[in-house]
Amino acid sequence: MSLEQIQNYIDGRLFRPSNGKWLDNFEPATGQVYSQVPDSDAADIDLAVQSATAAFPKWAAMNVYDRSAILNRVADAIEKNMELLIQAESKDNGKPIWLARSVDIPRCAKNLRFFANLATGAESQSHEAVGMINFTLRQPLGAVGCISPWNLPLYLFTWKIAPALAAGNTVVAKPSEVTPMTAYLFSKLCIDSGLPPGVLNIVHGSGAQTGDALINHNDVKAISFTGGTRTGRHIASVVAPKLKKLSLELGGKNPNLIFADCDYKDALQTTLRSSFANQGQICLCGSRIYVEKPLYEKFRDDMVAKASQLKVGDPKDSDSVLGAVVSSTHHEKILGCIDRAEAEGGKILCGGNAVKPSGRCAGGWFVAPTVIEGLPNQCRTNQEEIFGPVVTIQPFEGEAEAIKFANETEYGLSATVWSSNVGKAHRVAHQIEAGVIWINCWLVRDLRTPFGGMKQSGVGREGGMEAMRFWTESKNVCVNFA
Repeated sequence: MSLEQIQNYIDGRLFRPSNGKWLDNFEPATGQVYSQVPDSDAADIDLAVQSATAAFPKWAAMNVYDRSAILNRVADAIEKNMELLIQAESKDNGKPIWLARSVDIPRCAKNLRFFANLATGAESQSHEAVGMINFTLRQPLGAVGCISPWNLPLYLFTWKIAPALAAGNTVVAKPSEVTPMTAYLFSKLCIDSGLPPGVLNIVHGSGAQTGDALINHNDVKAISFTGGTRTGRHIASVVAPKLKKLSLELGGKNPNLIFADCDYKDALQTTLRSSFANQGQICLCGSRIYVEKPLYEKFRDDMVAKASQLKVGDPKDSDSVLGAVVSSTHHEKILGCIDRAEAEGGKILCGGNAVKPSGRCAGGWFVAPTVIEGLPNQCRTNQEEIFGPVVTIQPFEGEAEAIKFANETEYGLSATVWSSNVGKAHRVAHQIEAGVIWINCWLVRDLRTPFGGMKQSGVGREGGMEAMRFWTESKNVCVNFA
């Protein structure tokens, strides 16, 4: 039986890669190839950029309400085809179907609606003086590039393209070659929804070939990337010398600070979720758990007991809390990181091993939820992003030490603080070096708020008007009417 071949979406049509080359696409839960992805090269990117450049003047000049209506039609199409996208996302990524149904795919439609409607309410500034007035225009950039990751494939793909399109830009987007299926299905929905040709172009392929061609293209006016810090550094080294706009949402090594005066039940249950949601493959997962000493032993023991009970298994099973990790390479990396943690002196309290489900998933890539104790804060396990179902746990004494531990990494994406003392929680949040901080909750997202990291976790902010500002240039006009 021949494998389905995903196609590029350029100028409103579907195309095979110009070089005729393909990459295998694996189902993580089974370890089997189930489709093929274009191994696109610079020729495909150039064709997509030409298409986006040609479509830009008309799209940018379109009445903002008309642009908004088109994007809302695409959101309608997502909602009408939600089950198709849910099944595809689970199969392509390895996450449980219930997670794709409750989080990923509904958020895709929300991303499009939010930015489509935000664009219609955008305001311009004016500053009046005697005899003259200054007013500021915000104008779209042109053809821009978006590169999205594999952990929340269509969720983060739409998070990038929605504000770029709503602001009046045209887009060349590269989804991850590891999880391309829902972006491909999305391209079909765009055709069915009447998105004008060239406004959005989706080119599939590897980062080393397709991604590099996109970031190096001289006619691409800006780049937005979400992914690993190492890749982000490379992109910055290419894009920054060209003096183009650049947004980087990178890795995290997020601390979870649990004070003894917390709401214990809520803190424990949410920490379990923030540790292992999506197999730990969310950049906002709390991978370093710090617990105040009076509470430490009880919290540790309860955390380990609950983590040990989480079912790892077939993403199709409704009771599977964790599915498969995304690839064989990532599976090996996670297990290697666990081995290194033991070599650094860590004690595996639970997990620490691959899981081999029976039946159709016997060849899949599964890892047991893992909790590790006894590691110093400066070891590699506590400093480097693992991006899997692996957390470390250690005690702290008082606010000062909690803040010190939290800030002792090169990352600064997010943090979570658990305390019933409002003053303490505010003091700690104020001093943590992270772009997103949750107090007594986790992963509560208001799309109006700025999102991004400090230090090696990124450059710039996404979300709300921050995103609209990134995807536009401001132009001040001074009128002398005296």
